[in-house]
Amino acid sequence: MQTPVTVLCGELGAGKTTLLSTLLESTDREIAVLVNDVGSVNVDADLVEARTDLETGEEVLALENGCICCSLGGELTRAVVQLQREHDFDQLVIEASGVGEPEPIARQFVRGPAAAPYDLEAVVTVVDARRFYDRFADADPETGPTQQGPDESGSRPIADLVLEQVEFCDLLVVNKCDLVSNDERETALAILETLQPHAEVITTEYGAVDPDGLFGHQRFDLEAATDAAGWKRTLEDEEEHDHDGHSHDDHDHSDHGDHSHDHSEHDHDDHVHPPERYGIVVDSYHRRRPFHPERFVAFLEDPPEGLIRAKGLCWVAGRNRQAITASFAGGQTTLEVTGRWIASFDADRQELYRKGQPDIEWDETWGDREIRLALIGRQLDIEALEKRLDDCLLTDTEMDADWESFENPTPTGMGETTTVSGND
Repeated sequence: MQTPVTVLCGELGAGKTTLLSTLLESTDREIAVLVNDVGSVNVDADLVEARTDLETGEEVLALENGCICCSLGGELTRAVVQLQREHDFDQLVIEASGVGEPEPIARQFVRGPAAAPYDLEAVVTVVDARRFYDRFADADPETGPTQQGPDESGSRPIADLVLEQVEFCDLLVVNKCDLVSNDERETALAILETLQPHAEVITTEYGAVDPDGLFGHQRFDLEAATDAAGWKRTLEDEEEHDHDGHSHDDHDHSDHGDHSHDHSEHDHDDHVHPPERYGIVVDSYHRRRPFHPERFVAFLEDPPEGLIRAKGLCWVAGRNRQAITASFAGGQTTLEVTGRWIASFDADRQELYRKGQPDIEWDETWGDREIRLALIGRQLDIEALEKRLDDCLLTDTEMDADWESFENPTPTGMGETTTVSGND
C-alpha cells in the first residue's frame, strides 16, 4: 500500500512551520516530516529534539508527536525511499524550502523510484495574507508595493518564486488573515483565484488547519497542476481565439511553435474569472515582431502601476535562436532562455519539428518566432500597457537594420537568466 504524501510550500515567514506544528499536535496520524531546505534545518527549537541516526550519521529530528524530521538537501528520492524502508508511518509531509519551487519535488513522486512506495496527495502552498496583499494588491501610485527585503535566493526575485508556488498547487492556505481587513482579504483571494483558479482555498490565522481537511483527500494531478496557472490559461484561451480566426489586434497572429513547449486542449469550463469589483484585469499580448532589447529592458525597469503578473515567451531582436521566457512579479522580471525557435534549426530539423506540430502557423520569413505574454493586473490600464509594449517593438526601419548592433543585456545560453529590477 502506498503512503500518502503532502508537499508543503510557501515563502520564508508565511507560517509553514507553525501550520506543521499545529497539524502534529492535533492528529493521531503517524507523520514523517522531511525538510527540503537550502541550509540547515529551520524549525523552532521548542518543536523538535535533535538527535543523530547512529547507523547513517544523518541529522534526524524527533517531533512532538514522535514523527521523524530529516534535513534532505538534494537527495530527496534516495532519502524518502530509505525512510519508507526503515520506518512505519501513515503520512509523509515534505516541507519545501521557502526559496524553492514545488514542481521538481512533486515530479519525483510521480515519475521515478519514489512513485512506487508513495502517492502524492496534494501540493499545499501557505500564503501570508498581509505580505501578499502588500506586495501584489497595493496599487497606491504614491507608495507602490511594500518592500519585502532582499531576495533570499541571492538571484531570482522572491516575488517570482512566491507566484510559482501559488501557481503550482492544489490547496492554498491563506494564513495570517487577522492581519488584513475584510476588504484586503477578499482582494487578495480574488488575485489568488486569478493566478491559480484550480486550487481549493482555506483561510486561517496562526496556521490553524484541521488535519482532516488537509490529509486524506486526493487532490494532486500532475497535468492539471502544470497547466492550471492563470497565466497559462490566459494564453491558451488566446490561442483558441486565434484558431477560430478572430484577432484582437491589428498584428499577425499564430500559435506558439517552440518545440520545447507542448500545447494540448483543455476544458476551460471551470475557469472562473474574478469579479470585476476587485478591479482585476486579465489579458494577453501577442505580436509577430521582435522587441528592441534596449527599449524592452527600459520598459521592465519602469513597469506600470497595477501590473501583478506578466509571463510568456519573448522574441528579442539579436536573439534569433533563443526563445526567452519573461516572468514579471513584484516589480522584478526574470528573463530566461528556455528553448529555441524551430526556425533557428536547419531545414531537416525544422521539417521534423513541424511534422510533430502540424497546426503551427508559419511565417515564411520568421517562422515560429513571436511574442506571447499573459498580463494580470489590478486597476491596470490594458490599452496603455499594450501601447507601451508596442513602443518596444522594432520599427520598420529597425527591422532592416543590423540587430547585432543593438545593446543587448538579455540572456544567450540555455538556462541562463537575467533579472531586471523596477525603479522601486
